[in-house]
Amino acid sequence: MSTLKSNTIEPATGTNLSLGAAGDLIDVTSDTLQLNTWKDSGGNTLFVSDGSGNLSSVNSGLDRGGGPNLILSQTVTNAATLEFTSGLDSTYDKYMFVFLNINPATNDVSLGFHTSTDGGSSYGIIKTTTYFGAHHYESGGTSGLAYAGATFSHGNSTAIQFITQSQANEADASAAGILYLFTPSSTTYVKNFYGRSESNHQIDAAQDGFFAGYINTTSAINAIQFKMESGNFDGTIKMYGCR
Repeated sequence: MSTLKSNTIEPATGTNLSLGAAGDLIDVTSDTLQLNTWKDSGGNTLFVSDGSGNLSSVNSGLDRGGGPNLILSQTVTNAATLEFTSGLDSTYDKYMFVFLNINPATNDVSLGFHTSTDGGSSYGIIKTTTYFGAHHYESGGTSGLAYAGATFSHGNSTAIQFITQSQANEADASAAGILYLFTPSSTTYVKNFYGRSESNHQIDAAQDGFFAGYINTTSAINAIQFKMESGNFDGTIKMYGCR
């Protein structure tokens, strides 16, 4: 068997380089093969990388699992709102939003969300919800578990649905959590959701929040907005799709 050694191989014309003929087996013995765009023998793109590990144009045939599959990650600094106005559609049966390092500019405020049926032109679809939380002081003293009514639990209301409860705004204070939204593209049923959060409460306590409910509309939900009760915030929110 002959050996061909070269630092660079380029096509004589055009941009396509063929190795072997149809039916041939090409054996690549190197443990490193670096390509940003991968295609099959039919010229169909399997996936594209930007060279930094971020994938785009992923062929749907590769998505055989149930996820979660990252759709979009957004990070904001001193922002009033963070919105997802695309990617929330019929592709997945369940969408998961992950909150990381949510830090409010104002003390004693809560993170919440609104939904939209018109791509984010307007928000505030009616919903019925429930919320309860557990807390434990840093001092090791008072602890408790209680239902949160009033502004945290709603009966067919357009009010914001809170995810966290009364966060602290110290430089090292933050919140994290998950929100699940089911079949948002359905035009037959209401849209169920539930979630959980953990945050630094403004009374110097660990606050564990549990919330759930349904968005009372049979129109497709196609956008979602996150914001603090008042003031701006820093943080990252990631949207995943799950089957």
